[in-house]
Amino acid sequence: MLGFITRSLGFAIVLSGLASAQEMPPYTPVTADRLLNPEAGNWLMYRGTYDSHGYSALDQIDSGNVAELELVWSFTTGLREGHQAPPVVNDGYMYVTTPQNHVLALNAATGELLWRHVRFLPDDLQQMHPTNRGVALYGDRVYMATVDAYLVSLDALTGEVIWEVPVEDYYNGYYMTLAPLAADGKIMVGVSGGEWGIRGFVAAYDAMTGEEAWKTYTIPAPGEPGAESWPGDDSWQTGGVPVWITGSYDPELNLTYWGTGNGGPWTGDTRPGDNLYATSVIALDATSGELRAHHQYHWNDSWDWDEVSAPLLIDFERDGRVISGLVHPGRNGYLWFLERGADSIGFIDAGPYVYQDVFTSIDPVTGRPEYDGNKKPGIDFEVDFCPSLWGGKDWPPAAFNPESRLLFIPANENVCSTMAGEEAQYSPGRTFIGRGQSENGGFFIREGAEHIGELQAWNVDTGEEVWTTTFASHNWGPVLATAGDLVFMGGTNDRYFRAFDASTGEILWRYPTSSGITGVPSTFAIGGRQFIAVQSGWGVDAQREQNLINLVRGSDFYVPQGGSIWVFALPQ
Repeated sequence: MLGFITRSLGFAIVLSGLASAQEMPPYTPVTADRLLNPEAGNWLMYRGTYDSHGYSALDQIDSGNVAELELVWSFTTGLREGHQAPPVVNDGYMYVTTPQNHVLALNAATGELLWRHVRFLPDDLQQMHPTNRGVALYGDRVYMATVDAYLVSLDALTGEVIWEVPVEDYYNGYYMTLAPLAADGKIMVGVSGGEWGIRGFVAAYDAMTGEEAWKTYTIPAPGEPGAESWPGDDSWQTGGVPVWITGSYDPELNLTYWGTGNGGPWTGDTRPGDNLYATSVIALDATSGELRAHHQYHWNDSWDWDEVSAPLLIDFERDGRVISGLVHPGRNGYLWFLERGADSIGFIDAGPYVYQDVFTSIDPVTGRPEYDGNKKPGIDFEVDFCPSLWGGKDWPPAAFNPESRLLFIPANENVCSTMAGEEAQYSPGRTFIGRGQSENGGFFIREGAEHIGELQAWNVDTGEEVWTTTFASHNWGPVLATAGDLVFMGGTNDRYFRAFDASTGEILWRYPTSSGITGVPSTFAIGGRQFIAVQSGWGVDAQREQNLINLVRGSDFYVPQGGSIWVFALPQ
């Protein structure tokens, strides 16, 4: 069966070649019940489950046999830049997105291409982050959020466009790179573009019709709670606060939790006040979009430490009490433990997991940090601070093993930034950053540092670090944890995909791919055989940081680009 469908709205085209459709099983619709209780053999959403644990109960591949892992198949995407999406799998059907908003449907067992959806993007589109972080599945459809700010619904079997709706106007700086969240019969997305003077928001759409259900802004308008934290007449309209990583969902509370980005321009003296709800976690009612609670990790951000990673929903112990928790390794270098309730987010504790020299104290009741004023950049006021503007951990997600109680954090240590602000004038569709120029790109490595990248393991009940494995390279590797007492991660500039002993951090297996890995790993099973899958494809901020490392060190280390999917399993 061959299909060719063009659509003028959104400039989308579908090339659908189902040469092996007869060999595939019937497609199993992804129901609300399956999303609430996904089968261990499938990977139905961005982090596998609504709690964002990035954990699989599959244990065929374990610490005793992982050294035997071998390549089963690979597939080259034909595209450059950062390939960051997880391979999402439903009963043998694999869906992967790439930069430039391609969606690939493949036979998960063999790697044979079933169809490819190609979106034609506007010629005048400016892409600050040319990537996409994956699809959502619901019913017999596949959903993608696009870089030109559309939400697209595709037929899961053919790739044909069912509908597409504009979320915002890309011309004004709005774009999307996150994987949508399917919950409560809706498809939810958040918008990026904080560096372009947007006003961030999360929006939900009816999964079947595409009709907008609700839209909640991350910056309050005058008269709304929190509006007093934004000064002036119009700073709230251009203050940024983007949402560019998929949220978590608590079905019992019917709340979705989203991390938010920094305010704009970058230095806080241009927008005095706490700037709610920037650099925060916000809890939204999935049915209505009502903002039910928030916690701000740090106020009046001046370091580009956006906190867009969604918190992991982890119930942890403190002082003999089990707490319904939110756990977040912050870009600001602190590991946050919060308590979630129906209408509240409470502070439990927080502490640094990498070297951080900005916070002087944390209020033990509210969690509000105090700052060293000599470490807070401003207009024509240049300072050094650690960690760098990419933080202790940027967007790559952490993972949690509920059996061992260990949280695994892909961290970066010993890298810092130099920054000063400058006046910025807002103009629609143009950058609105207000960062001055600094020597060596405003980046430096701490004196005497012998490594940068780390994979850390923390016990969530004791709040203590259990082990750390270090890498000479910086680390941009999302993490997968499995019941086989394993952790999988790429992220380093040597192109290796690795398996770690989850109890000790020892590297048990590694495989060199064609490029660096910033993709989110996933695992699935077909016919009783467990597979590990990941996208390789270096680019975006991982490459930008490599360029600065080369500048500081006087080196010319090169990481090859080009995307591909890699799938591994034990020998049959």
